[in-house]
Amino acid sequence: MAELSEEIAELFGRRSRGELEAGDAEALATVCRAIDLLDCGAARVAEVDKAGGVVVHEWLKEAILLFFFLTSIETVHSGPFEYADKLPLKKGYEGAGVRVVPGASARWGSYIGPGAILMPSYVNIGARVGAGTMVDTWATVGSCAQIGERVHLSGGVGIGGVLEPPNAVPVMIGDDALIGSRCMVTQGARVGEGAVLGEGTILNPSIPVIDGDSGEELSRGVVPAWSVAVGASRRRQMAGGEFFLPCVLVLRRLSEGERHDKSQLNEILRTHGVSA
Repeated sequence: MAELSEEIAELFGRRSRGELEAGDAEALATVCRAIDLLDCGAARVAEVDKAGGVVVHEWLKEAILLFFFLTSIETVHSGPFEYADKLPLKKGYEGAGVRVVPGASARWGSYIGPGAILMPSYVNIGARVGAGTMVDTWATVGSCAQIGERVHLSGGVGIGGVLEPPNAVPVMIGDDALIGSRCMVTQGARVGEGAVLGEGTILNPSIPVIDGDSGEELSRGVVPAWSVAVGASRRRQMAGGEFFLPCVLVLRRLSEGERHDKSQLNEILRTHGVSA
């Protein structure tokens, strides 16, 4: 991969300097090799390192951007449906051990792990959906978002895409997380391993995450691992009057490795007037 990443970086530099033309077949072949690695899961746009930080492999994002630059829109047919796009749809689900319900679609260059289930939903290029994860009805996984294993993205969840600039950190959802219906997680926000987000929670890097017991601000846009969190608001006095600004409130900490018991979660959340 080191040699391929150098080739992609060189092509991206040529494009930036105006030295690369759309339709360059040799360049496109190189770019497609990189996107094939994303498609089969041999490479990923971003991952969490041992220190807990996010490492972004910029050259893979650059490959995606180069693909869009080098190609033109073509008509694509899928059964009775017609599309006009630059990317083909992903294929080979049965061989990969993935269940895909009619109405679901994923673009080539996304990775869907074995045992994952796609209800009528959408997964964009560069995204990674881990093994055993459920992408429920009308949920969307944006470009380059990284979804862990055994995650449940409930109905209508929106996971934002982060493609540009290439060094921007995408949304990261840890293993065993549960994202409640209609949650929006965007702009490189993170949900830790085993965490639960109550329905309708909005999380981005500007949203404060607050400990409900102490009132302490824990982070901006990062929900801790093994915690139950919900959308809330804080009173703020400003020159123009009193306003309520959004925040995310951590209601409870779970034991590490504790599986989500739906009835238990509902009891915790119902106490605070919300649900999963």
